[in-house]
Amino acid sequence: MRKRRLGRTDIEVTELGLGGLFVSSYGGEYEQSRDAVRKAVALGVNYIDTAPGYFNSEEVLGSILKDVQEPIVLSTKLGGRPTPFDPRDADGLLRSVEQSLRFLHRDRIDVLMVHEPDRPGQYDWWTDPAEVHGPVLDVLEKLKKDGVVGYTGLGGTTVYEMARLADTGKFDVLLTAFNYNALWREAEIDLLPAAMKHDMGIVIGSPLQQGALARRFDDEVNRGARWLSSPRREQFKQLYRLLDDAGMSITELAFRFVISDPRISTVLMGARSEAEVEQNIAAANKGPLPEDMKKRLDEIAAMVPFRPFEEPFALPFGNPGYKGAGKA
Repeated sequence: MRKRRLGRTDIEVTELGLGGLFVSSYGGEYEQSRDAVRKAVALGVNYIDTAPGYFNSEEVLGSILKDVQEPIVLSTKLGGRPTPFDPRDADGLLRSVEQSLRFLHRDRIDVLMVHEPDRPGQYDWWTDPAEVHGPVLDVLEKLKKDGVVGYTGLGGTTVYEMARLADTGKFDVLLTAFNYNALWREAEIDLLPAAMKHDMGIVIGSPLQQGALARRFDDEVNRGARWLSSPRREQFKQLYRLLDDAGMSITELAFRFVISDPRISTVLMGARSEAEVEQNIAAANKGPLPEDMKKRLDEIAAMVPFRPFEEPFALPFGNPGYKGAGKA
């Protein structure tokens, strides 16, 4: 699998990485996760991302990876542990890292990210929000100085607040999800430029937009899903026509779109099984999309440049009982 530079770090990562959320009790049985991880590594994947907030993902990954001989670039996060969680408790943050190291069977973390520093009310990391100061920065600096952490990062899901944090230049890597994929492009406005300004490694999560791009929903797009705005409905119709013309699956298009962007270091697959791993890697190995297809896809994405006001955060395709906000 092809590799790319992870921004200003000295690390090279594969174009396709593995997200750890589904490598946990949330994703399925241990044996299923083990087989998926082993298949990904066997097929060349060298970047894996996890977090204390991903159920028991760290523990599961540690159990699997302790027997893997191939070099793996591993990122995890600060946030949500210990409970009750105080994001300004330096001792608690250090204990969380110690727990991560125990779970992962490692003595060093390649990339340690601040998790959800951007959502209002999620975690109150900063004693000085305007200047982006807080005990977590002292903790990260100490861990880097001690050799426990190689590089630091931000992991979040918003666009403009994350752009402000990235523009401080205080972090090496950016992980962003739900805002940069085949149809959702808002990260292009401020977030990706801010990361590029500081030569941050850019990791893209949720290339399948929480399942909306994981498979086709022709019946709902054409005849159902009352919650779909008319611009979004027409956008999906145009996307499906593009797929028909190209003879391409929607998942292949989704992965190949992200790796078509040379700014992106790696894109995370949320694979739950060996079969999904094989499918995603086969798609990525086909390389960037043809230029004419990229141009047409850009035109389709531009049909809905911003999320419609009433659109659910996770599109409830496959849920015929969904009637409105808060009922997914």
